[in-house]
Amino acid sequence: AGGRGGEGGGRGGVPGGGIPGDSFSFPADVTWDRASNIYVADGFGTNNRIAKFTKDGDYVKSWGQTGSAPGQFNKIRGIAADATGNLYVADAGNNRIEVFDSEGTFKSQIANVGTPQAICVSGGSTQYLYSSNSNDPESMDHGEIYKVRLNGQIVGKFGKAGKMPKDFGMVNAIDCRSESTLW
Repeated sequence: AGGRGGEGGGRGGVPGGGIPGDSFSFPADVTWDRASNIYVADGFGTNNRIAKFTKDGDYVKSWGQTGSAPGQFNKIRGIAADATGNLYVADAGNNRIEVFDSEGTFKSQIANVGTPQAICVSGGSTQYLYSSNSNDPESMDHGEIYKVRLNGQIVGKFGKAGKMPKDFGMVNAIDCRSESTLW
């Protein structure tokens, strides 16, 4: 749905913060929490924000702006929620994953996972965050997928850049319904 969407602060607001009625600027991903609230990662374009909606699609709030400080974003590529309602945001331009509660309060960040693109949180009694380290299609420097505990501890990675079976170029989406099965 492209459009203005908070450019230069929109109608007097925080840059990229958005207000009800603002347009999206190339949203990259969406996730839901246990209460069926909808979170849209609107950060591939100019907004660099997370927009929250009710399960009926009514706007609740948004947070974030362009930058590199906690709570700011540069090219959001993905978003995922865990069972407790925490949100994990793939902040690719800042080479990190930022963690927020369901109201948008910054909790922590996870670094050393390359340039996160696709992310997901597994199901099961012990949840894990999976994150792809994906660069642009011309770069073959990285292509692995990281397995991370929800506290940010990296417990493994697999794959490498390439175009052969078991290699990765740019991973745009991951589905991880269990800790041992990835699609």
